[in-house]
Amino acid sequence: MFRHQGKNRTFIHNLRLAVLLSFVAGIVNITGVLSLQTLTTNVTGHFAFFAEEVMKQDYIGALTFLLFAIFFLMGAFTSNFLAELISKKHPNLSHVIPISLEMLILFMIAIFGAQTNVIIINGKWLAFAMLFAMGIQNALVTKISQSTVRTTHLTGLFTDLGIELSQLFFYKKIEENRKLKTNIYLKLSIISFFFIGCVSGGFLFGTLKIKTLFVAVLFLLIALLYDYIRMQFHVIKRKTMQHKSS
Repeated sequence: MFRHQGKNRTFIHNLRLAVLLSFVAGIVNITGVLSLQTLTTNVTGHFAFFAEEVMKQDYIGALTFLLFAIFFLMGAFTSNFLAELISKKHPNLSHVIPISLEMLILFMIAIFGAQTNVIIINGKWLAFAMLFAMGIQNALVTKISQSTVRTTHLTGLFTDLGIELSQLFFYKKIEENRKLKTNIYLKLSIISFFFIGCVSGGFLFGTLKIKTLFVAVLFLLIALLYDYIRMQFHVIKRKTMQHKSS
């Protein structure tokens, strides 16, 4: 799911990546909205709010919305910088540090954000941290899937989905039609699991509050462990086959 890149990457790899991480993004998104009243998985809306604050001459407020975008950008930069740095010596581990950093950030937010006074006093900093974490995730997923999968926002997905649905009326060749349906299925999966993450996270928030982020961390951990276990399985299988052939 994380390790295969380029020609070795298949639709199933992208589907697994999309389902798990869009679900995580959905949880983070609703948790940010309910606990901080802030969108924490994308930056599109923040530019509108930035412009609004500038028009009202509230430049401190405008700076806050600008920083939301900058922290998302910094997360994306950090994610790819770490992945490129690690891939020089350990290409199979280039995803581990960015995902682990995302997990650590969300874990710390869940712990410290559970204190009411922290949210009141430092709510903006918690939002900065969540946007940074989502920048990490979005950049990593985009790089691994070669821009096929994006998990933290849906605007582009709905645009691509609309285009591909219209193309079904024109692309009648078997191979073209099959590829279109595969792409449509992938996008519908991302949208569906983002929605499921939002709804389930919303229900959990009623009990857990900002600690709902622990659930997001759990699923990221599951994704890492699943990828590691599958890799070990294939290594053992390959060694066994080589031993039999020798």
